[in-house]
Amino acid sequence: MRPAACVIAAGVVAALHVVKLPPALPVLQQVMGVSLLQAGFLLSLVQLAGMVLGLPAGLLIQRWGPRRSMLSGLLLLAVASAMGGAAQTTTGLLWSRALEGLGFLCVVLPAPGLLRVLVTPNHLSRVLGGWGAYMPIGAALALLAGPAVMAPADAQWGWRWWWWCLSAAAALSALLIFVRVPADMPACGGGSADPQGAATASSWRRLLKLTLRSPGAWAVALSFAMYSGQWMAVVGFLPSIYVQAGVAAAATAWLTALAAGVNIIGNLAAGRLLHRGMAPVVLLVAGFVAMSLGTLVAFGVEGNPRLQYLAVLIFSMFGGLIPGTLFSLAVQLAPGPQAVPTTVGWVQQWSALGQFFGPPLVAGVAAHAGHWQWTWMVTWSCSIAGLLLAWRIRRLLRRS
Repeated sequence: MRPAACVIAAGVVAALHVVKLPPALPVLQQVMGVSLLQAGFLLSLVQLAGMVLGLPAGLLIQRWGPRRSMLSGLLLLAVASAMGGAAQTTTGLLWSRALEGLGFLCVVLPAPGLLRVLVTPNHLSRVLGGWGAYMPIGAALALLAGPAVMAPADAQWGWRWWWWCLSAAAALSALLIFVRVPADMPACGGGSADPQGAATASSWRRLLKLTLRSPGAWAVALSFAMYSGQWMAVVGFLPSIYVQAGVAAAATAWLTALAAGVNIIGNLAAGRLLHRGMAPVVLLVAGFVAMSLGTLVAFGVEGNPRLQYLAVLIFSMFGGLIPGTLFSLAVQLAPGPQAVPTTVGWVQQWSALGQFFGPPLVAGVAAHAGHWQWTWMVTWSCSIAGLLLAWRIRRLLRRS
């Protein structure tokens, strides 16, 4: 297995931990009394570390090295998932999700910069498009495998076995990174991975100022927040929506997994289209317009389940154009090669912010309305903001 493929596979394993919750939510609501609002925070709390520590973690990775960071993150995911599987209360489960968020951050944050070193420039856009698919791949696998793992056991133990299986998967992925990714790789962005290297306090302050003063870093980061918040909210609550509608558990798993999986098509298409010279702004506009129209039909128009589900597929598939494009733009618009880790960290921080607030916001709107019919108002607000940011990115690309 090639080193770049190992890095992407580690991202998929990390994503499995983020999206392992939706197929288990109906069970957790039954056996642990988890409320709809608590479910929203269980979905989003895994993003707490990224929301708070994204940019500082980018600075630390510059000194610590990307391979070491990924190994630490995968091991932390393994420990946190094992702890979550043993939790007896919702509070314990919430704490384990917060720890998983820290592990997730340590895995995904160094990956784009590390891939930048592992592959040639001619293939970078396509590989970053593939990296952008780590979340939907993990989501599709989680939504399919979760019910299969939980089904043989009773409700009290099924979800715990699911948590423990993913703990083992994280440990195996750490072993794969240890064996296949060279230990002497330079740090993402082209710097030294030596812990005693040039990452002094003054250089950290310089990188921090470069990143926070970069209009490109801000535009890409805010765009990612507008995308990630609505995608995680819609896909994360699909199993609960279908269960409430009386859809069978097996059908719910396949329908939700397909909705998450088609996002991969958009990610891979973004990488190929960027490689062929298509303007990034075109892909961003197409993605945000499709997401807004998709949720308007899916949640604002009732009485035609097939049309509504088709709209969800369009929402996810065309929305996949956005992360694949933004990961490429994060590398392209970073204010210098050494600032790639901090730029990606800033992007990850805002992505986590969107995922943290998106599910509870949608859950709050649904709880207030008594149903899901006003969900489209949240996603439309995010998409309009995303379109404005795409126009800003277009101007920045013209200047550069």
